[in-house]
Amino acid sequence: MIKKIELLAPGGDVDAIKAAIVAGANAVYCGLDTFNARNRAANLSFDDLTGIVKLAHKYDCEIFLTLNVVILEHELIGMIKLLNKLVNSGIDGIIVQDLGLFNLVKKHFPSLDIHASTQLTTHNEGQVKFLAKIGASRLNLSRELNLTEIKALTTVAHDVDVLTEVFVHGALCIAFSGQCYSSSVSVGNSGNRGRCSQACRDEYEPTAMGNKFPLNLKDNSAYFDFPELVEAGVDSLKIEGRIKGAEYVHTVVDSWRKQIDRFIETGKLLDDNSNLYKVFNRDFTNLFLKGDMTKSMFIDNPRDHSFTHANENSNAISVVQIQEAQDVLSNEKNQIGEQVAEKIKYLGIAKQKLYLKFAGKLGESLIVTAVVADGVSKDGISDEQVFTVESSMKLIGADKSAIDGAAIEKRFKSFNNSGYLIQSISFEGLESGLNIPFKELTLLKNRLAFLLNGSVDIVPTVEIAPLMQHAKTDAKPSMSILIADLKDLYLCDETDADVYFKLPESFKVGSRKYIDIFLNNPRLIPWFPAVLIGKDYVEAVKVLEEVQPKSIVSNNTGIAYRAFEMGIDWVAGPFLNTTNSYALLTLKEDLDCKGAFISNEINRQQIRSIKRPENFTLFYSIYHPILMMTSRQCFFQQTVGCKKPSIEDGCMLKCEKATSITNVKGISFAVDKQKGGYPSIYNHEQFLNIEAVNDLSHLFDNFFIDLTDIGSGSKEKLDKVQLIHHFQKLLDGVEQSGVQLHEMVKISTSAQYKQGL
Repeated sequence: MIKKIELLAPGGDVDAIKAAIVAGANAVYCGLDTFNARNRAANLSFDDLTGIVKLAHKYDCEIFLTLNVVILEHELIGMIKLLNKLVNSGIDGIIVQDLGLFNLVKKHFPSLDIHASTQLTTHNEGQVKFLAKIGASRLNLSRELNLTEIKALTTVAHDVDVLTEVFVHGALCIAFSGQCYSSSVSVGNSGNRGRCSQACRDEYEPTAMGNKFPLNLKDNSAYFDFPELVEAGVDSLKIEGRIKGAEYVHTVVDSWRKQIDRFIETGKLLDDNSNLYKVFNRDFTNLFLKGDMTKSMFIDNPRDHSFTHANENSNAISVVQIQEAQDVLSNEKNQIGEQVAEKIKYLGIAKQKLYLKFAGKLGESLIVTAVVADGVSKDGISDEQVFTVESSMKLIGADKSAIDGAAIEKRFKSFNNSGYLIQSISFEGLESGLNIPFKELTLLKNRLAFLLNGSVDIVPTVEIAPLMQHAKTDAKPSMSILIADLKDLYLCDETDADVYFKLPESFKVGSRKYIDIFLNNPRLIPWFPAVLIGKDYVEAVKVLEEVQPKSIVSNNTGIAYRAFEMGIDWVAGPFLNTTNSYALLTLKEDLDCKGAFISNEINRQQIRSIKRPENFTLFYSIYHPILMMTSRQCFFQQTVGCKKPSIEDGCMLKCEKATSITNVKGISFAVDKQKGGYPSIYNHEQFLNIEAVNDLSHLFDNFFIDLTDIGSGSKEKLDKVQLIHHFQKLLDGVEQSGVQLHEMVKISTSAQYKQGL
């Protein structure tokens, strides 16, 4: 017996959502015109959302709302207002990236079900437990994972009562989700805010391998991997595509619905996926899922592959043959559009028409009858529902203060909201000269609201007091530095600053190299990377367990969770994308975090208003290489080339290639691969922010400088001792030190500090 597996469809606009519903989706994820990670989609108004929820529920389809962006401090008031509306909207869950929303929702809006977005970069067991601890009921596993990893994490998730989603169709990001800053750095549009400009799809100058689109992956398709996903225990199959139209959504959902149903009924798969090629695609790959990352995952064209596929499928060679193949596909696309339009044209989401009737006589109850007209169905018949409530108290005679229509209407006009449109209010059955206490009218209204809300209690509006700004421990901010090589240990003698040692993203199994480094150098504070998968997470945990450091910095929530379990003080690193006070509260209250780096994506004004929790340390990086993206795929296959047909286990530990790519605007980026690290791309400029020290010393306890050589590419190697001394003087208020730093770091920027999110 195969358990029910949810088919989760994208809905970028109303028609796409309707198309997903009629095609057989079990659930649809969609966004409002704010706070969601697909700003290029048409998205919904709140009135649209209310109508969509009612429509979907008629078809036993759930609606999940995407609130999957990082939230800025000044937006919290608007977010709280929205949450107050959402708790009574009937939605079935919210999809969240920002850690602050977990705290807000769990404390104040517990009826809302929270799903962890793919932007939370979930790759290991500790991260699953972290998300369960802060309140997630389900999580989206990262697209880079293979079936073995998915099965292992799903088992862990089920042990802590959390469901798992896996993307099975649609666009693939080459970067780890939540860890891509390329759009933010290059054009100021952050992927963490739903404004990704898709730098990975950009055209670059031809590489040594002759590729103009060296970062462009084919689309994901797990259409023939359904049995393995069932065996892995996955709860939801998620289709990407909220910027796609109704025709695309219907075609893909319908294809997957048929595949799922066929396998459940017969234990066999359909062997025809041709319909998936008739709508937008960049050709397909399932090699992340298979754990076989070859260069065949790339395609040197980010545009629609459907017409190319049609040519190939019909063996079209001549101009005439190609034109015939194109015409056939164009006609099929038009037919798909017409068929979908026909299927959804009777599905309405307009506000339900509400007719209110008031009746009552002396000595009898006041009776309110509500008639809800639910639109016109396909056969032309209007669906109606009738609800009746009556007062507990009896109507009494009144000489001077009789209730009138205006008094009643004033109390009941709130039904004229996003879900209903009052058509008429009738008082024909209500005798004149009668009275009833206003509090009884309010009770009547509340009972009617309960019925109109599907016999679910209306959640009252929550008022949330502003957070306090707690004082710093020390008036003067301190400094911390990061190194990644034992040859830089001498820097410990040059400063009293905290010295972090950056751990790699990959470890040799059983090696004690990094354990011994920390045991032999107790001053070094472990700095854990953002991405740790499989055996590398296990080995990183061993470092934590054997070294038992007094404190750590972790950019990985899984390591953070393990530190919390062990009672080790931990600080949230800069790649946890912390942008607001409630995110700090989630970290502190749920996981006993001692401090956090504030995201370098936000600007001075966005930083200023963040409220420090009590006894909590705030950090900010003022000097570092600017990471644009990190990938599990290999950047060198498409650039300088690589003799290996696919990525092997040894690639992470041994490879240390470096190159650069230059876009058609003439801007070059360093492609860097350290031993033990994932391939990464860095901006050509270093981040150097002198202004933050003057602007924000009242807020930050610690300013951080990155002295690793990671991401430096061909940049000039600087004297690290001089850098330390100049930065220390900067913190001591020596103005000339800022000038000296700019003279040393010749190619730098602090644009993100000015533009923000």
